Amino acid sequence: MAINSVTNTSTTTAAASAAASVAPAAQTDEAQSRFMKLLVAQMQNQDPLNPMDNAQMTSQIAQLQTVSGINQLNTTVQSLLSNYQSVQQLQSTSMLGRQVLVPGDALTVVNQKASVYFDLPQASDSTQVLVKDDSGKVLRTMNVGTQSAGIQTVQWDGKNDAGTQLADGSYKFEVQAQRNGVALDATKLSSGQVQSVSMGSSGARLNIPSLGSFAMADVKEVR
Repeated sequence: MAINSVTNTSTTTAAASAAASVAPAAQTDEAQSRFMKLLVAQMQNQDPLNPMDNAQMTSQIAQLQTVSGINQLNTTVQSLLSNYQSVQQLQSTSMLGRQVLVPGDALTVVNQKASVYFDLPQASDSTQVLVKDDSGKVLRTMNVGTQSAGIQTVQWDGKNDAGTQLADGSYKFEVQAQRNGVALDATKLSSGQVQSVSMGSSGARLNIPSLGSFAMADVKEVR
């Protein structure tokens, strides 16, 4: 008894679709074998008066080839990702004990002095650095004039606007820069030493005391 060609087409197409759900590369050959057996059975039992046309056959074979290609691509991507994570882990461990600049507004005074770091997208006509306490009160305003584009360093003597020497410890800062009367988006940077490295699903994280945890991409400069 002949098998209806439409039914067979649906069956074979379903086999190709099922192959698409087979993620492990090791099962790809098995899916291909099942597909080919169904296709051969369909051709052997098709209605001679209404055979499956070349377009149908080509479409179904193309589906299987697409499934196979996707599985191979997934395997390649997973391999590349694994290699990237290994390289990133090696790179991150080399950062242990290094002094780095990362985004942040923390400023630490040691021995009555501190360095303020910031990154300008363009050269500035005028630049101000405002040193603040934890409550946000401005303690010192420093007019540092024109600054070049890129990472800049400004030294602070640890004194407030009245000339009083402030205690060593943690402070915050703000940068206000302009070019041709237009405010520039200055990126504030904090300096800290990498104490440890942790690995997670998002990749390597550099742990810096009092500053937090940062990705490798967050590091703007290694000092």
